[in-house]
Amino acid sequence: MTVFDWLEGIPLPDGSSPYDVVELRFKNNRKQYVRRPNALTVHVGDVVVVDLQPGHDVGVVSLTGELVKSQLKLRKIKDDHELKRIDRKADQDDLALWHTARQREEDTLREARQIIRRLGISMKLTDVEYQGDNARATFYYTAEQRVDFRDLVRELASTFDIRIDMRQIGARQEAARIGGIGVCGRELCCTSWLKDFRSVSTGAARYQQLSLNPGKLAGQCGKLKCCLNFELDQYVEAVKEFPSPNAKIRTPKGKAVVFKMDIFKRLVYFLQLGEPGTSPIAMNVEDANELIAASAKGDVVGSLASYELEEEPEEVDSSFGNVVGQESLTRFDEAKRKRRRNKRRGKPGGDKASAQGGKRGQGGQRSPKGSASEGGKSEGAKPSRGRGNRRRRGGQSSKGGNKPPES
Repeated sequence: MTVFDWLEGIPLPDGSSPYDVVELRFKNNRKQYVRRPNALTVHVGDVVVVDLQPGHDVGVVSLTGELVKSQLKLRKIKDDHELKRIDRKADQDDLALWHTARQREEDTLREARQIIRRLGISMKLTDVEYQGDNARATFYYTAEQRVDFRDLVRELASTFDIRIDMRQIGARQEAARIGGIGVCGRELCCTSWLKDFRSVSTGAARYQQLSLNPGKLAGQCGKLKCCLNFELDQYVEAVKEFPSPNAKIRTPKGKAVVFKMDIFKRLVYFLQLGEPGTSPIAMNVEDANELIAASAKGDVVGSLASYELEEEPEEVDSSFGNVVGQESLTRFDEAKRKRRRNKRRGKPGGDKASAQGGKRGQGGQRSPKGSASEGGKSEGAKPSRGRGNRRRRGGQSSKGGNKPPES
């Protein structure tokens, strides 16, 4: 994730020079901080060549100025002589060589996986990143145990004719390099902005009263989601005011135990053990703590119903109205049912209309369109387009009279 430079365009104080360390972006948002020469001026978006000794790499400038200091402090990187230096801005030859190296990565990854499978090494190759000079490649892999890849390195070097660098990463780093969309619908946090991966335990889910379902708590990496730690501190502070889940209240009907707690509404639900089939009783946190303290002293509470709170219905936004029924998941099924009912009703209706529009004569012929005796227009409803109506039209002329048989 690129840091927004809100200091861009603000002039520096008199007597101060621009900060000489810049941030470069490489493949999969890999970032590195390098030092620029005083005679070289770079801006965000410039492609520069970094001297690595040996070889060189090509990167894109993503951040300059005073905000680089805060990024170095955040990532705990020292501003000393160990930082690499920018050699020059990339020219056309450097860009052509850089694009050639990037195009080799997909084929190299596929062939390297075949070599690993043939050697029988228990490791998973995740990604391959070529250096800008097309002379060195870094292979990122994950493995559960220690791997002896000396034979693998020799075969990879002879196959691709490059220098090989093997780097082991964890499951979260692998998900960060691959990327993806989380269950929230947004880009993965480890891909966009999260860089320090702290340990996540199931206790974070318990504090937030989440279901301990591994399928819902695990992320794309297979580990517990990092977002479980985002609001954990607030939940820990809020839970301190609530009673213990093992707390009990003595009543004449038996013991009442804690059923659940609603941290946002500050409610505690108790379930009466002496009355099976009853619904939980909701009360305030303050009342619950008082009753639990009285029960701990040996007192018996008369009735929990006197402390019960009636839950108010949720407020409905008056500005919103379900006009077209888009909230219903079965709206299309209901439309199909109505169409089927209309078709069934239309069949007998057409026959009735045809019977009203023209009655059969004595000789098996039908009367002309309109009245059977006077030839006037019928005062009833219009005949529907049913089966009987089509038959009647077949034996009539355009004017509505009977057609004489042709000799």
